[in-house]
Amino acid sequence: MRVLHFYKTSFPDTMGGVEQVINQIARGANKLGVKTDVLSLTSERVPRTIEINGYLAHRARLDVQIASTGFSASVFLRFVQLAKKADVIHYHFPWPFMDLIHFASRVKKPTLVTYHSDIIRQKHLLKLYRPLKWKFLGDMSRIVATSPNYFETSNVLANYKNKVSVIPIGLDKTTYPVPSEEKLAYWRSKIGPKFFLFVGVIRYYKGLHILMEAAQGIDYPIAIVGAGPIEEELKSHATKLGLRNIHFFGHLPEEDKVALLTLCYGVLFPSHLRSEAFGISLLEGAMYGKPMISSEIGTGTTYINIADETGLVVPPSDPLALRQAMQYLWEHPEQATEMGRRAEGRYWEHFTADQMVGEYVKLYRELVET
Repeated sequence: MRVLHFYKTSFPDTMGGVEQVINQIARGANKLGVKTDVLSLTSERVPRTIEINGYLAHRARLDVQIASTGFSASVFLRFVQLAKKADVIHYHFPWPFMDLIHFASRVKKPTLVTYHSDIIRQKHLLKLYRPLKWKFLGDMSRIVATSPNYFETSNVLANYKNKVSVIPIGLDKTTYPVPSEEKLAYWRSKIGPKFFLFVGVIRYYKGLHILMEAAQGIDYPIAIVGAGPIEEELKSHATKLGLRNIHFFGHLPEEDKVALLTLCYGVLFPSHLRSEAFGISLLEGAMYGKPMISSEIGTGTTYINIADETGLVVPPSDPLALRQAMQYLWEHPEQATEMGRRAEGRYWEHFTADQMVGEYVKLYRELVET
């Protein structure tokens, strides 16, 4: 069996949440005998095809990007060529240009789409895109939601209940590096023995401005790992608020990130909008046995972090509630440790890459045999 994944970006060019999911599925499915191609766009002057972890990553040149949507003239032919070889086409939503290519290429293969998120921010453009979106989702053989929470609260998915499957995102801990003692010692000396950690791309929906407000009046060290479009704006905001306990470390190599996940006291995830459909870095916190603090936004974050079991869940956009949650964990180490233990147990029970990949491969086979 051969599967073609199609999305606007992919590993190794970028490593956001969707890219991580595609990488985990592709490398895991390869071990189960499923040949995989991943097609995406790249800003490289000379696009290349490379082998990664047993699958092929193909890139077409990115010509222009408008409202977070990449466009490419050359990707049409590349998609048609790869689709002809595939038994199943696996799309990743949202990416409106992908919908156009699907219909323009007249794909006659079984198709599924992983529905990663509703479109939240581009409301005006969404009005123009809506007819194409409905047509595209209606044309899919199957749709996959990444958590029961998101499925239950998405007005879009409610229209396709008869063909939606829920397959939670999973991670393979063995693919993460083991930090050296030197690396652990470096970060211990850098930030101290007890601190909270946020990891993620610094975007508008991550709620870090809420975290800045919550951090006023407390002196707990908070490490922020990641870069993004509003990074400088947040740094300026932290300076204006006089926050000396916030440490911005930017984008870090994977070993450093894992060292901080290993050492941290708890993981903060203050995302306040539904654009945060799942929360890969929140799941990484669970994987490393850390108590978590997240917001209730009706998405996968509350499927990962169960209130008062694996951590604390607060209302979105509520700095006071977030501050009180941090204070509770900080002042109750025994409860925090127990929450972290349960979080790791929940990871092994529900969120391993093997479980996710197994469900997708099962779905691929059902589509081919139908």
